[in-house]
Amino acid sequence: MKKILSLTAIATAVLVFSNCSSSKKAAAAVPVKYNYETNVQSVIAANCAPCHIPSKGGNKRPYDNFANVKSDIDEIIRRIELAPGTRGFMPMRGSKLSDSTINVFKQWKTDGLLEK
Repeated sequence: MKKILSLTAIATAVLVFSNCSSSKKAAAAVPVKYNYETNVQSVIAANCAPCHIPSKGGNKRPYDNFANVKSDIDEIIRRIELAPGTRGFMPMRGSKLSDSTINVFKQWKTDGLLEK
């Protein structure tokens, strides 16, 4: 009888501990999606002013609001990817934006053009 109880206890312990792990599995990381307010708005303020910001004296298509940037995103990406000196290159009075800055616009588009 003691052998059966001992074997049962050992078998139970083996089953319990075989399902335990010393390292907990990390929860699948949920990628943070880019949005206009957090990611894009500050890039535009830093790189598109004053030309596209009316409050700073700009007289080009205003990009100080979500709706205009969202509707023109394909054109914005096209123009900021052009080589400097090419007709239509933006920013007109500056140097080419860094790849990481251009990728902010691309990722925002990929993530669904979220406002917030």
